[in-house]
Parts: sequence; C-alpha cells; structure tokens
Amino acid sequence: MLILITPENDIPNETDLINSFFKAGLETLHLRKPNKNYAQHMAYISAIEEEYHNRIMLHYQHNLAEDFMLKGVHIQEQPRLKFGEDFGLYVTQYTSQGYDVSSSFHDPSEIMLYAQIPLIYNLLSPVFTAISQPGMKGRAFDVSEIEVPVIGMGGVNENNIDKIKKLGYAGVGVLGGVWNAEKPLEVFKELQRNVNKVYL
Repeated sequence: MLILITPENDIPNETDLINSFFKAGLETLHLRKPNKNYAQHMAYISAIEEEYHNRIMLHYQHNLAEDFMLKGVHIQEQPRLKFGEDFGLYVTQYTSQGYDVSSSFHDPSEIMLYAQIPLIYNLLSPVFTAISQPGMKGRAFDVSEIEVPVIGMGGVNENNIDKIKKLGYAGVGVLGGVWNAEKPLEVFKELQRNVNKVYL
C-alpha cells in the first residue's frame, strides 16, 4: 500500500498533479491542509475529479467526508489524545457509516492501546529521517509484533521499500519524497513500481 500525503502549503498545479497521481494508480490520498478553512477545503476537493473522491482521507473538516462521499477521515495524534475515552465513539460515528478511519502515532508502543478501535491503519513516523522534516531523525521502528496494520512514514524513497517491509509495515506513506522532487509524477510512478514489487 502506498499513501500520499498532501503538502501542508499549496504548490503550483497541485490538484492537477493529484489527478495525475490518481490516473497513475494512487489508491489513497491523505488531504492534510491545516491552514485551509471549510470553503477552501470544498474548493480543493472540487478541483479533484469526482471519480477519485472515494480515495481521499480527510485530516481536517471531517464533515466534508459525507458531502463528497470521500474514503474516510484521519485523526492526528493531538486530536486523538484530546478525545480521550471518547475517541472510540468518534471513530465509530464514521465506521458505522462505511467510512475508513486512521490515526497518527510517533511511538509504536501506543498503537496497541487502540487495538480494539476499528482503525483501518495507523501511520507511524519517523521510520527514516524525514525529507520534509530533516530535523526529525529516523528511528527504524520494528512493528513486526504489532497485530494491527501500520504504515511507515518518514524518509521513504524508492530504495528503502524493502527495508520498511522487513520492519513489519503494511505499506508506506510519502510526502516530501514526492512533492519536493523536480518531477513529482515520475518519482511517484517509480515509488509505486517498487511498492508493488515488494508488497504484491
């Protein structure tokens, strides 16, 4: 599984590129735009071809998931902790309607605390030193013993997919490795080829 996370701040022709990634086979896009309001989220999603809306996981403005029939919602670490005991109820509110829900972690030991909550997968970072956050040193977490799906993020590139699989990850998430490239579509396609080679 290959998940692409949007850059926090818009880049030129971003939604055109996203449509190209989807055409090239992108299965899941995480729409992470902390600085966009409700209307701006609507405009952004509207610029993505409707046939791909069911491949989008939304980090903010979760109520738009229903308006656009998106894949689901993602709950980042701080909001998850704020929910406390109500986190499971919030997740069920979406899963009971057929939406996927995922969450973010920075410590593998915390993932199993949520094992009874129906998260489709868990994003864990940083596996390697992140391209988008070079100050965040990779920790090469081994998740082989974790019984729920974990997606590895941080420093993912076409040359380390096999290492990530050996560490027990169900797939990879990428951000800077694609968006910071001179030719994002070509880099995405190469990553996807390697992910398919290692995981299929």
